[in-house]
Amino acid sequence: MRAVVLECYGGPDVLTVREVPDPVPGPEEVVVEVVATALNRADLLQRRGRYPGPPMAYEIPGMELSGRVSVLGERVTMWRPGDEVMGIVGGGAYAERIAVHERQLMAVPRSVGVADAAAIPEVWITAYDALVAQGGLTSGRTALVHAGASGVGTAAIQIAKAIGARVIVTASAGKLASCLALGADAAVDYRSEDFVARCRELTGGHGVDVVLDVIGGDYVNRNLDALRTGGRIVQVGVMAGGVVELDVGKMLPKRASLIGTVLRPRPLEEKIALTQRFAAEILPLFDDGRCRPVIDSRFPLAEIAAAHERMEANANIGKIVIDVAPEA
Repeated sequence: MRAVVLECYGGPDVLTVREVPDPVPGPEEVVVEVVATALNRADLLQRRGRYPGPPMAYEIPGMELSGRVSVLGERVTMWRPGDEVMGIVGGGAYAERIAVHERQLMAVPRSVGVADAAAIPEVWITAYDALVAQGGLTSGRTALVHAGASGVGTAAIQIAKAIGARVIVTASAGKLASCLALGADAAVDYRSEDFVARCRELTGGHGVDVVLDVIGGDYVNRNLDALRTGGRIVQVGVMAGGVVELDVGKMLPKRASLIGTVLRPRPLEEKIALTQRFAAEILPLFDDGRCRPVIDSRFPLAEIAAAHERMEANANIGKIVIDVAPEA
């Protein structure tokens, strides 16, 4: 099969498409013929050698996929050949085929289609986990979502609105309208506006209940300023740096929680449990029209380097999808 293999680390030019052996499923795994995969910031870090994937014979990036089941392990009961599925994986999705535990997969929503479904698993599960499972966001509460036009951001806006919460986002000026069109209650230009002041203004001085932050750096202490008493900050990325001076004195009177989280290194059973909870609570919202994947652009597998360049330039609004199968 064809796959993108990292033979060294560096810029987009190190991404090499080559032939590697087909995967063999374990007893509870299925082999999926990959129709599409999608980019995540973690892929860029892995390519630079800063976020290693799981051990494998060939280092193949890619953390989400959509496709069709082709081969079943001997104990598989959930799927049949030809079923259209999608899911998150620790790595290996930049390939024509991949072996995945059957319970890590979800059925592709009828309203989305298999070619677009690759834009769902990683960012939607990340946003759901951060806002709802760990952040405790519920109807009537308010979330602050940084990088609102990113894949995680566009998913977070829709999840917050679907459960009846308010959502304030930060983004660059050219992306604010897209965030508002998705349902954001307010969009703040992080270059020219103070998001702390806007959060206080929009919440009557109380602050927000949950912050979903992919930025880090100097945002950490400012997030505390924007937070209400008893609120939670869920840190899912550190694009601006992970080493910061945290003013713990700000946390104490607010009884604030700062939660750090990523999906890739979690044990298999945790990933399965989160996937199944997401499938039960959020997937039906795609077919009733309340949620949809936001796709910025598409590239064929052979142009994976150009796709990485687009994400590194921060040019995308929503997901960058990689078409792996010719039919996609």
